[in-house]
Amino acid sequence: MTDRPQSEGSRARARTTATPRQVAFDVLRAVADDDAYANLLLPPRLRRARLTGADAAFATELTYGTLRRRGHYDRVIALAASREIGAIDPVALDVLRLGAHQLLGMSTPAHAAVGETVELTRRARAARTTGFVNAVLRTISRDDDATWTGRLLEGVTDSDERAGVAHAHPPWLVGALRTALEREGRGAELEALLVADNLPPRVTLASLPGLSGPETLGERTSYSPVGARSAAGDPAAHPAVAAGSARVQDEGSQLAALALSRAHPVGAGERWLDLCAGPGGKAALLAAEARAAGADLVANEVVPARAELVRRALHAVDPGVEVRVGDGRAIGASEPRAFDRILLDAPCTGLGALRRRPEARWRKTEADVAPLAALQGELLRSALAALRPGGVLAYVTCSPHPDETTAIVDALLTERPDEVAPLDARAVLAGLTLTPLDLGELPHGAAQLWPHRHGTDAMFIQLLTRLATLAT
Repeated sequence: MTDRPQSEGSRARARTTATPRQVAFDVLRAVADDDAYANLLLPPRLRRARLTGADAAFATELTYGTLRRRGHYDRVIALAASREIGAIDPVALDVLRLGAHQLLGMSTPAHAAVGETVELTRRARAARTTGFVNAVLRTISRDDDATWTGRLLEGVTDSDERAGVAHAHPPWLVGALRTALEREGRGAELEALLVADNLPPRVTLASLPGLSGPETLGERTSYSPVGARSAAGDPAAHPAVAAGSARVQDEGSQLAALALSRAHPVGAGERWLDLCAGPGGKAALLAAEARAAGADLVANEVVPARAELVRRALHAVDPGVEVRVGDGRAIGASEPRAFDRILLDAPCTGLGALRRRPEARWRKTEADVAPLAALQGELLRSALAALRPGGVLAYVTCSPHPDETTAIVDALLTERPDEVAPLDARAVLAGLTLTPLDLGELPHGAAQLWPHRHGTDAMFIQLLTRLATLAT
């Protein structure tokens, strides 16, 4: 995803902020004002403010931790202020959220958490709320997080709501995650998953075959044959990442791309397609795999700005890769039976990446799922039409929500049983991972990765093959 345009206020704050708290505040305001993504916004803000070491770490935890637990802190703030959240000035509310995280989620001394945070209201030109912010933070500081959580749970009987209060997840999301685990017979893992969603992820790197090897990047990851764990500090500063021979990429995303490229040996002259390629991480890995095997890759992206990101990602790997701007739903009709392997990394809610996209759990709603599921189904049918008989299609989402994963695949297989068949993604992954993956039992050989079980984003991977010419 690309960063959103910033308001004049956000740009002004970016030019004037320098301290860790100010940087964190600036990012929170951009998330609120401009619908920005914190994981894209924070790193350049840290570099611009010249924050390194402990200061950068403090700003990072303050930003991401506050956003991850925003709903929880809003409940605490409302209780401490005896006021509905909607009645609190938005600027003061973000200051209160930052203060609440320092008091309840970090080991910041109370006097610093209150005093330094209250000062932000003056610098944010919200001095009229200074007394209110000071009073609320002092009230919050009198008790620890467990005590506040206990108060919030009083009278709450619904199990999903209780889990949501305890672990800072919206209740509808808790229910969806519970269902997703139960389909594997692993419902007892729900609490472990919710806990994992609130932990900062370890940054991983992907070496691009032919350009770098994982052994040159650092400690190897547990599963991906091209993965390495990033050392402390800014991963973009790693020489291989700066040179374009390696990328910052979650290990689950690496496995999703490799499940397609290594599903079976590559034939000479194969054509591959990354149907929804932006921002380009999986496309870069596929391009390296294709080049090493003598295949050709086409990368398609519907949003021009994201297509430009794909071009940049592919430049160091293979500048000759064709990057298109187009609606993936049309490619099946315009290029039927044209590709041997297709990756459909479908647009989704992103609920599998809550650790690295901290604002997503509060930004997404249950109403977002159905329209995305409809789009996913349309893209999947288009991809299938563009696939040659005997070819391999990888349907991938960074969401474990059943309506975006197994339900989409079930609908296609039910609709076209004589034209498409599932392939065993679990068996393919077992043949390429460095150590065995503990995967639950899902229909059609699908694989679901999990933060709490594998330390990856919750990637869903379903491999399919085309059996016959699609009916028109």
